[in-house]
Amino acid sequence: MPVFDTIILGAGAAGLFCAAQAGQRGKRVLVLERSAKPGKKILISGGGRCNFTNIHAGPAHYLSANPHFAKSALSRYTARDFIDLIEKHGIAWHEKTLGQLFCDNSAKQVVAMLMDECARAAEFGGDVQLLCDQDITDAARQDGAFVITANGQVHRAHSLVIATGGPSIPKMGATGFAYDLARQFGLKIIEPRPALVPLTLGGEDVLFRDLSGVSATVDARSGKTTFREAALFTHKGLSGPSILQVSSYWKHGEPITIDFLPDRPEGWLLEAKRETPRSTVKAKLKDVLSDRLATTLSGRLGIETELGNVSDKALRAAEAQLARWTFHPNGSEGFAKAEVTAGGIDTKELSSKTMEARKVPGLYVIGEAADVTGWLGGYNFQWAWSSGWAAAQAV
Repeated sequence: MPVFDTIILGAGAAGLFCAAQAGQRGKRVLVLERSAKPGKKILISGGGRCNFTNIHAGPAHYLSANPHFAKSALSRYTARDFIDLIEKHGIAWHEKTLGQLFCDNSAKQVVAMLMDECARAAEFGGDVQLLCDQDITDAARQDGAFVITANGQVHRAHSLVIATGGPSIPKMGATGFAYDLARQFGLKIIEPRPALVPLTLGGEDVLFRDLSGVSATVDARSGKTTFREAALFTHKGLSGPSILQVSSYWKHGEPITIDFLPDRPEGWLLEAKRETPRSTVKAKLKDVLSDRLATTLSGRLGIETELGNVSDKALRAAEAQLARWTFHPNGSEGFAKAEVTAGGIDTKELSSKTMEARKVPGLYVIGEAADVTGWLGGYNFQWAWSSGWAAAQAV
């Protein structure tokens, strides 16, 4: 007979939370982690303060080949549920912009909370064991049980949970192991790609690299999706929250457009011409943008004379270009700089209620390993909690 009810591969946010919840249902749980310590990505998130959820988290804030997949888990374990747990452990938190919640002190508190919750399993007749520095060399299904070999030791369980994440941030030990395992069990993969990642510029756009370090609040658009947040010019291209957001939707070869003055009404330059005809486009841009950005944009527009000497047609054209400035990224900074991975194990293979693989009873996929990718701002952590909770109710 298997020693454990379930084995969870990965001691990140999803894996630890799933372990705690299953343990508190009286289950015997073994967590195997490749790194030396649990929760490494949690510790570096949010500048070390862990953006642990977003109060607005809902299905519309996630990308997936099946946009409906996340609905069940997100509705059954909500941001409010996790906030209640945070408060129960006395962790002080605050809200930043756009519903993003952070610890007041340290992300270490979230990891400690998850470990405490795992330890609480004993109160419910359960048990959670964690083994770190584990090199998994074999995973198989034999006689209705899952058999995992790690560091030369064989472990058996009734069920197996894949919670090893995606290949983003490889310096933290991230790999595509989840996909290899999924393929071994016959599950399909949606092509993984970097998400929430800076974009690189080439060609004529390379001139904007001279603005490295300059930022502005903009509307950034990829396809039909727009985000209003800060954009940051870097020595390689574009970054900042708005760019990271649209990067998840961007496909190679497609342009992105930026509205540098999203709050300016149509005709604002014509009005400026009437009110201050001796002013210039550069001066008007400097009213709302940094000097360096205003100088670069006005230079590219090629309107150097006083507004009173510029035709209305030319000013309308300048307005239109500033509102829909087109960039043609030649790529991204890849998985090394991506905060998360888009794509992953195909959700068509999984139950949206339990995260169980439809054709492999007892196999579950949670967190970033599945093809569910959240927006920037705590949404991916909420998916970790919600999907981990859903699987924990079923293992």
